[in-house]
Amino acid sequence: MRDIVDDLLRVWHSGRTGGLATLVRTMGSTALPIGSAMLVDAEGRAFGSISAGCAEAAAYDAAVAAARTGQRAMHRFGPGSPLGVGMDCGGTMDVFAEPFSRATFPEFPAVAADIKAQRQVTVFTVVWNADPDVIGQHLVTDRKHGTELVSLPDSDIFVSSFTRPPRLIIVGANAFAAALAIQARLIGYRVTICDARPTFATPDAYPECEVVVDWPHRYLNAQSAAGEIDSSTAIVVLSHDAKFEIPLLTVALRLPELGYLAALGSRVAHGRRLEALQAGGFDHNTLARLHAPAGLDLGGRTPAETALAITAELLAARNSASAEPLSARTGPIHPMAAAVAR
Repeated sequence: MRDIVDDLLRVWHSGRTGGLATLVRTMGSTALPIGSAMLVDAEGRAFGSISAGCAEAAAYDAAVAAARTGQRAMHRFGPGSPLGVGMDCGGTMDVFAEPFSRATFPEFPAVAADIKAQRQVTVFTVVWNADPDVIGQHLVTDRKHGTELVSLPDSDIFVSSFTRPPRLIIVGANAFAAALAIQARLIGYRVTICDARPTFATPDAYPECEVVVDWPHRYLNAQSAAGEIDSSTAIVVLSHDAKFEIPLLTVALRLPELGYLAALGSRVAHGRRLEALQAGGFDHNTLARLHAPAGLDLGGRTPAETALAITAELLAARNSASAEPLSARTGPIHPMAAAVAR
């Protein structure tokens, strides 16, 4: 739902009623994770997605029906389901459709504000109950939970948890950093650009990013001491300058395991980098945590192409994926999700 927050707010403030379809359970291989949502506004326009194509029309119809009738209901899409005829989804999806308006979700603006401010917020929605009047009720808290369908003796509750997005710290303000920031935000990272040179680290050059003017190693030390670095944090060094990158990497390699640590540069430059880090006492196993030269071999040369290669490697590391071509592999394309039985 995070990607359609602005659209939901627009419908809410319009005073009209739209329909919201949310993916709450998957069985087998499906294209999108649970929590993905589609909004149909009062004009019939669709925003968001629950399946990347194969069940979109059926989900659209369910959302339109919910907006028109005010009814809330679960729908099952996929092979063998009554609504799965003609679809080639691979897996099975349970989708909850509900009307969406000021009256049905009065707390939504506060939820939207928390999401935009990257504050923890969790929405509990009753998606099944023996009492129809209970279905669709929402409870909002600031407690952290997993996003999942929880089955209780008399209800099914969908828990949609919005945590702070993972963080990418880019060291070095340049064209490659600008391109990487765009790619990283597309896959859900909040991005910090850090450079000690104020003439290069200008906020206008990096929209929607935090821009920090400081020596990178000093900034990373301060962030670590403040508890702002964890196993989901990624750091990519693009400075091409040993006086910045060696102190920074020295700090980074002494931290607990990061989500991703990489540095751009030629193989010759990386050889010199390794020599400097080995002289600082780092062994082979520790240095193996450093992805350098950064990125997958996509044959790219421009900043945008290089950013794509780094982002691809970052995503593979985040998901513990092989980064092999899908055509060379067998089995499901998408990760399998465990079913939650009622």
